Amino acid sequence: MSAHRPLDRGWTVTAVSAEPPIDGVPATVPGCVHTDLFAAGLIDDPYLDDNEDRLTWIGRTEWRYETEFTAPADGHDRADLVFHGLDTVATVILNGAEIGTTANMHRTYRFPVRELLRPGRNTLAVHFASPYAYAERWRDALGDRPGPYPEPYPFIRKMACNFGWDWGPTLVTSGIWRPVTLHTWTTARLAQVRPEVTLDGRDGLVRVHVTVERAATGTPLTLTAQVAGASVAAWLGPDEHEAVLELRVPEPARWWPRGYGEQALHQLTVRLAETGETWRRKVGFRSIRLDTAPDPAGGSAFTLVVNDVPVFVRGANWIPDDCFPSRVTRDRLARRFRQACDANVNLLRVWGGGLYESDDFYDLADELGLLVFQDFPFACAAYPEEEPIGSEVAAEAREQVVRLAPHPSLALWIGNNENFMGYADWGWREPLAGRTWGSAYYLDLLPRVVAELDPTRPYWPGTPYSGDPARHPNAPEHGTVHIWDVWNELDYTHYATWRPRFVAEFGFQGPPAYATLRRSVTAGPLTADSAHQKAEDGQGKLLRGLGAHLPRPATFDDWHYYTQLNQARAVVFGVERFRALMPYCMGTIVWQLNDCWPVTSWAAVDGDGRPKPLWYALRRAYADRLLTVQDGHLVVINDGPEPWSGDLELVRCRLTGEPVAKESARVSVPPRAVARVPVTGLVASADPAAELLLATLEDARLVHFFAEDTAIAYPPAAFDAEARRVADGYRVTVSARTILRDLALFPDRLDSDATVDDMLVTLLPGEQAVFHVRSARDLDPAALTSAPVLRCVNDGK
Repeated sequence: MSAHRPLDRGWTVTAVSAEPPIDGVPATVPGCVHTDLFAAGLIDDPYLDDNEDRLTWIGRTEWRYETEFTAPADGHDRADLVFHGLDTVATVILNGAEIGTTANMHRTYRFPVRELLRPGRNTLAVHFASPYAYAERWRDALGDRPGPYPEPYPFIRKMACNFGWDWGPTLVTSGIWRPVTLHTWTTARLAQVRPEVTLDGRDGLVRVHVTVERAATGTPLTLTAQVAGASVAAWLGPDEHEAVLELRVPEPARWWPRGYGEQALHQLTVRLAETGETWRRKVGFRSIRLDTAPDPAGGSAFTLVVNDVPVFVRGANWIPDDCFPSRVTRDRLARRFRQACDANVNLLRVWGGGLYESDDFYDLADELGLLVFQDFPFACAAYPEEEPIGSEVAAEAREQVVRLAPHPSLALWIGNNENFMGYADWGWREPLAGRTWGSAYYLDLLPRVVAELDPTRPYWPGTPYSGDPARHPNAPEHGTVHIWDVWNELDYTHYATWRPRFVAEFGFQGPPAYATLRRSVTAGPLTADSAHQKAEDGQGKLLRGLGAHLPRPATFDDWHYYTQLNQARAVVFGVERFRALMPYCMGTIVWQLNDCWPVTSWAAVDGDGRPKPLWYALRRAYADRLLTVQDGHLVVINDGPEPWSGDLELVRCRLTGEPVAKESARVSVPPRAVARVPVTGLVASADPAAELLLATLEDARLVHFFAEDTAIAYPPAAFDAEARRVADGYRVTVSARTILRDLALFPDRLDSDATVDDMLVTLLPGEQAVFHVRSARDLDPAALTSAPVLRCVNDGK
């Protein structure tokens, strides 16, 4: 037998050199210096006001964590200290003896300590060097590399966005960020279990590669493996350390992405008989491949194929959900994943400036059927390949590929984020002057590691990447593209000029929810400049992005509503454009699902977990069934598992609701298909400022305007609204007497915990909408039914 004893109690943290001195502060493990100092009242909340700017000293300070523990008298031959995550440059000291050093946040470290343990009290210390000092020392030694910020993150294997990003704060952490255990054992232990789970025809096939570490040679060992009713045993001779156990499961239930079938999971158990040590994981039987076949037009596909079924990716990019990852619990991830699923997202891309996420992250993805694209942690900069960084990259990649390979949700390994683009377009070549920039990682090391340790899963060298180093990495005819000319330079209608195969990043900014913004600014009235804004000229781009689409805001309330609405419209415009190109285009991954703190950003869910209007719009745009107008055609998109048949009704009408022309067509769209309906006579208007197109097909509805809001002859909004108390909040009924464009309800202005079930609803005269507001507080019905809580585009007319 063996024992794993958590060492999570009694820690303190001390600043090795700081003025005034910081000594013996109670520390939480897992955690980090920032959270410990905040809990002790020694710093203000880093997320509020401009507190971030006053905390840069933390990343330039050395810190020492210390605890005491009693060594167990369990008679085991071996004892190992296991650190599942140290952030980042650390020296580990047990009873005054240095037992090891670390320099990689993305690795696990195991140190044998049996000879150093004492009966009774033992002292354990972890001394963290300044991340800045370490990274800057290697930058000076290896030569600087170009990147987007004047920060040395390419020179340390640490979460890059700790050093700040265009949506995140600069909060450079140190600490014991994942659990610490004392592992005592005898005879042998399971050092590594690596299952390859595949389909062989209709059968499931599992090849389990097992490596054992022995306390001493000379003892035969017995390994067993079981899954889905199949079992097998293997024997290791006295000096053997590795075995492969193969199991065949006749016709197992398969694992499918959400929207394509059930998420069948089967427990795989591997046991070392002589010690009773057991390894368990849930695995899923499914095949996965990346179709990049050339087409007659000279391009090539980028299509994810699961169980031989092409999947249109309705994705969202994922960034670390907190700057301090130890605060991200399974419950918090479950809430965020439920928000993704409720928005009809079927894939999350773990972005390369963050982390290999926790086991909980991938377990939840497996259970919910959310596919995962996993970037290796390289983003937006040239990375040195020299030592000691090269060896760290190889070690972390080998560990993380083995750790994540059992998860059926993991669909694709990606070598980097935007580094091929940086080398091609961002002026890197001259400052590099021939120095390494990471290409050997993406084109050699990482594909070799994946091919060796995870051969059942595809690898792609980067995103954007066109499949050939000789081609421009952002070539729309091949591979993945990132579309950032919109937001940075061009109106969002420019999405219509793109014809990509797969869009891995595109997005538009909007401010967080009112309650989130109010919490982040502790004093004074809110203004458009109150929110954290990290993007270059972000505020200017927000206002310019309104363009001719929406009026110029006259007040803060106008600014907040219009910029949130414009974010939603911009992203939906792109999503609808790219979905209408299916199967030529086979995926969109919106930038981004989540935020890590209260900030104006591209997220659909803000840093306090509140959905922005974009989230509600994305839920509609990512629905299985969608109607959209593209290039003068009515496009019917059916990405569901069943045919979609019915009578398509089209009415061109005036803003009063009075019909001008009508047409109907019988349509039948097969599953996972797109149809263009030839009704071009109705998708244009001779009086665009006064007319709109209403299209309905079964439960799907489209209200399409022929002009921008600033050119439309809206009447002043007129409606009747009632808020009635119900068991868990309020039922708000709005009855339109005029057209109401993009009706939105913001109950968090009255109760920071209040939520609403829908938003951005357009009503024609005589129509009615019912909103369900959840709140435990008594709210003012008059406030719930008037501005600024209840808004629509034409309420200022």
